[in-house]
Amino acid sequence: MPDSELHSTLARFCSGDAKAGEQVIALAYPELKRMARLAMAKERPNHTLQPTALVNEVWLKLIGGQGLYASRAQFFGLAARAMREILVDYARKRLTEKRNAGVAPLSLDANQPFTGELPIPTLLALDQSIDQLAAFDARKARVVEMRFFAGMTDEEIATVLAVSERTVKRDWIFAKAYLHQTVYGE
Repeated sequence: MPDSELHSTLARFCSGDAKAGEQVIALAYPELKRMARLAMAKERPNHTLQPTALVNEVWLKLIGGQGLYASRAQFFGLAARAMREILVDYARKRLTEKRNAGVAPLSLDANQPFTGELPIPTLLALDQSIDQLAAFDARKARVVEMRFFAGMTDEEIATVLAVSERTVKRDWIFAKAYLHQTVYGE
């Protein structure tokens, strides 16, 4: 998808053109679906939410918010945050229903993205740790959201955050260590 086409369509949508909203979802859908598939690959196999439904919920969240997207990168960065929020809400609901216990190991290896089942207690512990990280360094927390929940590359994250790829890599190294310490006490 051409960046300029999505960028101009986003600008029209943010200016109140409702028809442009339909065009935004048409242009962004393939990328949102890819992000949703990556996010859902980290979930339990019997998850009731499917990638298409996740994309729909993300879209509703994005159009229900401020609707001010300066760029394609910002739009997808906000989509990553929305995916995190939706998946954590589902996990909280399921945990309330099941009252599961125990936190399973979480792989945050930069060279190998996590692709296995993510138990609910682990997801909730990760979410809490990301919130704690955001309290003292919001950028590092955003790097985790975009990389872990949306499968974005360092280059994409750097564009969203308007920093260098090297900065993204340093933030990821710090965030991984922080998350391991807060989730597991290591």
